[in-house]
This record gives sequence, structure tokens and C-alpha cells, in this order.
Amino acid sequence: MTPVLVFDIETIPDIAGLRTLHELPAELPDAEVAEFAFQRQRAKNGSDFLPLHLQRVVVISCAMRSHGADGGFRVWSLAEPKSGEGEIIQRFFDGIEKFTPQIVSWNGGGFDLPVLHYRGLIHGVAAPRYWDMGEGDYRDSKDFKWNNYISRYHSRHLDLMDLLAMYQPRGSAPLDQLARLMGLPGKLGMDGSAVWGAWLEGRINEIRDYCETDVVNTWLVFLRFQMMRGLLTPAEHDSELALVKTALAATGLPHWKEFIAAWEASC
Repeated sequence: MTPVLVFDIETIPDIAGLRTLHELPAELPDAEVAEFAFQRQRAKNGSDFLPLHLQRVVVISCAMRSHGADGGFRVWSLAEPKSGEGEIIQRFFDGIEKFTPQIVSWNGGGFDLPVLHYRGLIHGVAAPRYWDMGEGDYRDSKDFKWNNYISRYHSRHLDLMDLLAMYQPRGSAPLDQLARLMGLPGKLGMDGSAVWGAWLEGRINEIRDYCETDVVNTWLVFLRFQMMRGLLTPAEHDSELALVKTALAATGLPHWKEFIAAWEASC
């Protein structure tokens, strides 16, 4: 069976890029560089959400479900400070190169993947398998003409938020709210708006943990969707949930203990 890879990214303002584009002095503190950019953005459209090409990737979290001899469920992150942005993005696409998984996201087509495209270009990342749309040199490249990672309506990348909304932006739902309505933990302790502040305070581990819980929430919503469309029976769905709980509990990590406790309390 094709492995499934759920992913999510966390970003901060590209301070170095902002200095370059606006010729800001090197001695200007990072927080002030970011505030300068936020103010310009608010003046333009009322929001301080920066353009995608100015979003620096600091974490990519992944959850993979694979089958066979090495099958199972695991969660991990590619993150600073262990790796720089270019290496983080390259390793993500290397995983796609190696496993050719179905990738699943929540708003990945609207945010995560475009960010990875722009930032990958900046860092010279290679991702031939990901970009294969039928013209590649792989044995099965012809199949990618009809089902690839790029086309919105193909399933090799399934943007669950986009699909559930019937590709209508006004129909989209927040992951946190939908997860909690489904009896899942939802977000714990942080949301995307708090990432920059946490980064300035050196709390990269908390950012990573938050990103990892998001990918597991997405995976659990995806499992319910698979049952909804008849690809999992209720018994198979429950078995997958048990596998997730067992895998998370086996890590012994505090954020998974909190996640499982919140999950059990909401059931």
C-alpha cells in the first residue's frame, strides 16, 4: 500500500530577506525589522500576514503511516536549530523522492506548499519527484500526468481542508474547531499567531511540539474522512486510532502525554 505522509510547517518572518529588500541596517533588531514589515502589510491590506515568499520555514512536522515489514505510525520534525531552512526543505522533498507517498495537509495547497516552493527556490532545493507531472524519467512518470502532487484536483496531494470545503474558500473550516467538534484534542497551548513571539523567546521546542500535534490532528481527521468515504470500516478506523495512541504513548514525551490526556478527556 502507498504510504501516507501528513505534513505541516511553521514559519517566521524572513528577517534577512526583509533587510535585503528594504535596505534595512544590520544593527536594527530582528523584532523591529519584523514590526516594520507588519506595519507595511497592515497599511496595505489590514493584516500583518506577510507574503508567502517572505515566510521563513523553521519547522516541518510529519506523520507517516506505512505498511509492510517496516509499517507503523510515527511522527517527527525537521527543525531549526539542528538544520537550516534549506536543509529542512531539502530533506522533506528527499522523503517524497524516497517513498513517493500520498501527502495530506490542511490548507497545504493554500499555504504550506507555495511557501516551500518559494523558499526551496531561494535555497536551490531539488525536488524532481515532487514536480513530476508526467515528463519525468521515473519508471511510472506517465502515471503522474493523471495524478501528481501539483494539480489541485488530484489525490497524490490531498489538501483535506480544500476538499472538504468543495474547493470554496468561504466553505473552509479551522482545523482546531473541526477537530474538537469531532472529539479530538485540537490545538494545545499555541496557535500560528504565537509562533513569532515564541521564536523570539527561544522556544523552538514548543513550536516543534505544536506543529507535531497539528499533523496528528490532521491525520485523525483524515482517518475519519477515510471512514466516511468507505475506505475504512469502523473497526479498521478504531484500530488505526489505537495504533496512533500506542505510538505516541511509546515516546514518553510530555507533549504527547498532554495530547493523549486531552484526547481521552474529549471522547
